[in-house]
Amino acid sequence: MTEKEKMIAQMDYLPGNRELTRDRKRAKGLCREYNLMDFEDVGREDLLKELFHTDTPVHIEPNFWCDYGYNITFGRGFYANHNLTILDCARVIFGDNVLCAPNVQIYTAAHPLDVATRNSGVEFAREIRVGNNVWIGGGAIILPGVTIGDDVVIGAGSVVTKDIPAGVIVGGNPARVIRKVEE
Repeated sequence: MTEKEKMIAQMDYLPGNRELTRDRKRAKGLCREYNLMDFEDVGREDLLKELFHTDTPVHIEPNFWCDYGYNITFGRGFYANHNLTILDCARVIFGDNVLCAPNVQIYTAAHPLDVATRNSGVEFAREIRVGNNVWIGGGAIILPGVTIGDDVVIGAGSVVTKDIPAGVIVGGNPARVIRKVEE
């Protein structure tokens, strides 16, 4: 099994191998090109399609950074304001109508807690799922392995460390349910 296959399968892997390094350089180059493009450049959409290997239209304000791009899946109506960062070593799956405020950070990558293992260069990643109709507030951080239900609002500055059920507003560090979303 290759290191890339291990990474995608959420197993321990070595990120510094040739294939993954090449893939990250490709993604970083496309992100840099996207971030430098004129706002009205019609090629912006095509560049994102190339980065994400998809035809689903997405709207992402620059600056945007990701590790690979090919591990990110978008539903319809995705919008991200400035400075979205996605470390997509595992899959990141967005439902329909997801909104990200500025400075949202989504991390699938993690490192072992044991010092010797961590120093060996091994890391791992855990998939993140974001449901439909989710609004992620400014500066929020979503950590590896989290699933966020439908119709959720994540308050600005929240650090989401565990799964969030559908239909709630969460906030804080660590994020906790504040109340149900009311009409």
